[in-house]
Amino acid sequence: MTHPLLTDPGPAGPGAALDRLLGDPENPDRTFSYARSAALDDAETFPLEICRELDALGLPRHYVPVAHGGALNGYDEALHLMRVIARRDLTVAIAHGKTFLGSVCVWVAGDPDQARRLGELVAEGAVVAWALTERLHGSDLLAGEVVAEPTEGGGYRLSGEKWLINNATRGRLLCVLARTSAKGGARGFSVLLVDKRELPHDRYRPLPAPPLHGIRGADISGIAFDGAEVPAAALVGREGDGIETVLKSLQLTRTLCSSLSLGAADQALGMAIEYTVERHNFGRLLIDLPQTRRLVADSYAELLLAEAMALVTARSLHALPGELAVLSAAAKFLLPTLVDRLIRRLAKVMGSRSLLAGDTHRHGRFQKVQRDHRIVGIFDGSTVVNLQALIAHFPVLARGYRRGRTDTAGLLAAVDLRAELPEFDRERLELLSRAGCSPVQALPDAVRELRGLADAGDVPESLAKVATHWQEFTEELTDRLADHRPAASGVPAEAFALAERYAGCVAASAALQLWLRNRGADRPDTATAALWESGLWLEAALSGLLHRLAPQLQEPCPDDVAERLVQVLLTQAEDGLLPSLLPYSRTENTR
Repeated sequence: MTHPLLTDPGPAGPGAALDRLLGDPENPDRTFSYARSAALDDAETFPLEICRELDALGLPRHYVPVAHGGALNGYDEALHLMRVIARRDLTVAIAHGKTFLGSVCVWVAGDPDQARRLGELVAEGAVVAWALTERLHGSDLLAGEVVAEPTEGGGYRLSGEKWLINNATRGRLLCVLARTSAKGGARGFSVLLVDKRELPHDRYRPLPAPPLHGIRGADISGIAFDGAEVPAAALVGREGDGIETVLKSLQLTRTLCSSLSLGAADQALGMAIEYTVERHNFGRLLIDLPQTRRLVADSYAELLLAEAMALVTARSLHALPGELAVLSAAAKFLLPTLVDRLIRRLAKVMGSRSLLAGDTHRHGRFQKVQRDHRIVGIFDGSTVVNLQALIAHFPVLARGYRRGRTDTAGLLAAVDLRAELPEFDRERLELLSRAGCSPVQALPDAVRELRGLADAGDVPESLAKVATHWQEFTEELTDRLADHRPAASGVPAEAFALAERYAGCVAASAALQLWLRNRGADRPDTATAALWESGLWLEAALSGLLHRLAPQLQEPCPDDVAERLVQVLLTQAEDGLLPSLLPYSRTENTR
């Protein structure tokens, strides 16, 4: 049963409530403490007791949509919940949250009875894995060799190996992508929901978990099937629809992976701030040194940009589902990339303490988050896979921008944090976004609105200028997308560079829309409110990213903007708030 506090209606919803229930992670006596996570990582041991506490708090019910008997009202809620866990320990977030990812195929394509039954099992604590990849084929799903042959009883006989599968050994159920046609191809695969408790023990076996550099305690292993028979009811959706089901499901899972990157960034930036306000160098606090302040400011700006993009993309699951093929791919490429860079930058601030393990400094948390986060950019579609998804959209993205095609109502619901979201409609998911990307295609209108605010003196001229530069950048990029022609063999390097830049346009456009639609919201917390005043966080985020992508168009974030941003960050820390666009209280030191 869900704990009543997980229905908290506050800014971060049930995420803030979960954080309070888990208690102060600095307290070693808490089940989910930094000390315990570090010890488990050192021992390469699965965080079983922590996962059991999350089960007891009712978290699994929030992996199940309300329509299937669970407590998941909106996918933005799932984003907040998983961010809380990832901020404490990415290993736990990946280990426990995999049940949500493993179940998504059923939420996307399963029949009502199948979804309801799976929802009941998940709510009771059953672990679900997603068995997609194989040792020799990786992300090339069409090359998969696991076979599901028909049986006389109408079911299937599974044979073959799935490898590097999260919770393959510990999971009770697996959504398995298997070849159901000897010819293979786009219609030659199906998804089967396999319950290991219903299989003879001699028909499957676990494959050993290889040693890992990061998330050392996670169950990243595999499973081998040897003629394991499953009933006809195991089929998810229709036979032959497996690839389509997986690709649509990946749009959801890639979006929710944003929470992992946000949690890692929260932890890294939080540790850096704690260190810089305690450490003295050259007779001064480290945070008072100009270079340190700039590194911290740039990192905070990237975190806020990542948060803005994650919020808009998660809400787009409900509001713009037909465009999710673009939005989710852009987010899954850009957010891990931003956060990896953020962590590397903050490692310069931390110095040697960024490498220390054990009890030498903060339980070795910084070096752990450095190691752990590197995997986020790999699973549920690697960087290359997501960029290829954007490349496939180049023609429709160019046409959509030139024609100014925008789903106005859907975009408004996605970016207005006070707007009620429509129910998620899986029937509106598309393998290819026919409408393009509304946030980017609405950029000219947003820039005009911002220009009006600047002319009225409501925002600085410098903010309007950087937004105008983003529009110029987007228009030039659109011309290049339109000129792109697929190569006879392979994808040219230039196409990947264009896709990277387009992902930046998605982030910038989402951030601008988010600020415009929420700038007037009532925020009793003065520290967070200061971020929104005069577009402070927006200017820092937009100028920093554009300078990296097009230095000829944009100077780095102005020094005065960076300084004001650091002041807000320090005030948030002093007030016990997370570094966030939302007024989100920290649980540390609340024993």
